[in-house]
Amino acid sequence: MIDLHTHSACSDGQLSPTDLISFAASQGVSVLALTDHDTVSGLPDAEKKAQELHMTFVPGVELNIEWPTGEFHLLGLGLKHISSSLQDVLSHLQLERQKRNQVMVSKMQEAGMDVSLEELLSIYKTECLGRPHFADFMVKKGIVKKQQQAFDLYLAKSRPIYVPRVGASLDEAIVSIKDSGGVPVLAHPLSLYLSWGKIEPVLQELYERGIEGIEAWHPGVRVVEAERLETIGRRIGFFITGGSDFHGENVRMDRKIGRTSGMTKIDEK
Repeated sequence: MIDLHTHSACSDGQLSPTDLISFAASQGVSVLALTDHDTVSGLPDAEKKAQELHMTFVPGVELNIEWPTGEFHLLGLGLKHISSSLQDVLSHLQLERQKRNQVMVSKMQEAGMDVSLEELLSIYKTECLGRPHFADFMVKKGIVKKQQQAFDLYLAKSRPIYVPRVGASLDEAIVSIKDSGGVPVLAHPLSLYLSWGKIEPVLQELYERGIEGIEAWHPGVRVVEAERLETIGRRIGFFITGGSDFHGENVRMDRKIGRTSGMTKIDEK
């Protein structure tokens, strides 16, 4: 099996990069990309473990992009090295993430919650502290019973602790990935929250701006939607990828490593 979209504890996954590779191998995955959010810190350990297990490793990253609708995530796959331009993009995203987290902590404190950014960072040893960590913290503190409840009551858009993210410039992100020897791929296109009538012209524009692939196959869409995205993507000229967006066995039960939309095994087509 192949999986071109996974996360480790270096961002918001549960497993260390080494453990992620070992787990993937145990599940029959032979080609795996590590695509942590806004960081590449886990790539060296993951690559070393993949070599030990004779697994084909695809160094990657998932960048948050500034966009007017929905959520725009750009995968960089097959990074040969980390260019100065990519490092600049990552540094910008990390700084903005830190600012956002401090505002969220302030909002929690104003709501009467006993929390500090230092405590969160001591519990979650990650460069990419984000809402999933805040939700887990609320469960640990007994503020909510389940992580989804934390999102529903506090962390989702329009909720009292929500703070919008600042993303990277799309054109700068595309250049930075290509400068690093990688290929830019639009992750889960339906997260752009565009109607089917509007999505093809937008995808055509993104293709012309330099994105080379789309992740048509993702567990967040139905099989019929994945097939439709693949048809549109191929018509435009994109290559098509599939991924699990795996974060851990106890995170999002619909996301199993090596499997995508409809629990379909990911393999070469």
